[in-house]
Amino acid sequence: MALLPILEFPDPRLRTRAVPVTAERIADSGFQTLLDDMFQTMYDAPGIGLAASQVDVHERFMVIDVSEEKNAPQVFINPEIVAKAGEQVYQEGCLSVPGIFADVTRADAITVRFLGRTGAAQELQVDGLLAVCIQHEMDHLEGKLFVDYLSPLKREMVKKKLAKAKRNAA
Repeated sequence: MALLPILEFPDPRLRTRAVPVTAERIADSGFQTLLDDMFQTMYDAPGIGLAASQVDVHERFMVIDVSEEKNAPQVFINPEIVAKAGEQVYQEGCLSVPGIFADVTRADAITVRFLGRTGAAQELQVDGLLAVCIQHEMDHLEGKLFVDYLSPLKREMVKKKLAKAKRNAA
């Protein structure tokens, strides 16, 4: 397994809309290795979710593990939210926007249809943190970031803060 580079805001590649994953791609051993590499990258970061778009692979899939023990990995291929209920405000962060956290309003409960790691069709009804995480990662697949929910002024402040952090790290 290998750690993958994570794209960081405002990298324009994060705005790319992902394309569906084919059955042939899912069956490919290289795809399965990529999933393993994404889990390793996510755990190492550390994070609870990672969309393929964040590692410059513009296909519709993501890996998630919201468990405290990091022992409940989930793969969502070609995910689609088919029902939403309620509303919750959650303070979100993002591996592509390091060190920045902001309140985002999302559906409290969702039903999501997707293909699992082996390509089997699945449907889950989830709420709480997992629902937030799925919605957050699905935004990445559409080329959208959680900072897009912020005001233009706050978004500009985030850009400046990240640029300053990069200058100071160099």
